Amino acid sequence: MGITSRPELQAPLFGLFLIIYLVSVLGNLGMTILTKVDQNLQTPMYFFLRHLAITDLGYSTAVGPKMLENFVVDQNTISYYFCATQLAFFLVFIACELFILSVMSYDRYVAIYNPLLYTVIMSQRFLFGILTEEKPLPFAVAVHTQGIKEWELHAATLALEESAYLSDYIAVTDLL
Repeated sequence: MGITSRPELQAPLFGLFLIIYLVSVLGNLGMTILTKVDQNLQTPMYFFLRHLAITDLGYSTAVGPKMLENFVVDQNTISYYFCATQLAFFLVFIACELFILSVMSYDRYVAIYNPLLYTVIMSQRFLFGILTEEKPLPFAVAVHTQGIKEWELHAATLALEESAYLSDYIAVTDLL
């Protein structure tokens, strides 16, 4: 179960994915720190890049450690609630990334088509307003999507129970 069931590939794949995960984490932390510390990088574009790096760090951290753990342990199990929590965080961070990318495209649109009004339109107040409005939306998307997944799981469970009941009914009627 997982990427491979061959034990001789577990260690090389663990090393490969650990390197990818560490490069991702260090790159995103570096981007976040650099855009926060350097005064030349205090423009709206770098503000959004910083939040994009934080979001990328979040969703790679939501999945990466458990995947690395599965390379090391013999039994690759995950509880239902941990899986649901991991999926919810992953969905939140993916939705956050989509919203940040859409705001970044608006930022570039304003910079190209209204360069004289760019600093007025993309003010600090606007940036923080977008940021505070952008954060609750991914949670709503994740909760909605998670609710749909819960409903699908419940419907599948009911269908399985119904088919088991039906097969028991057919077996009993065959005996009669």
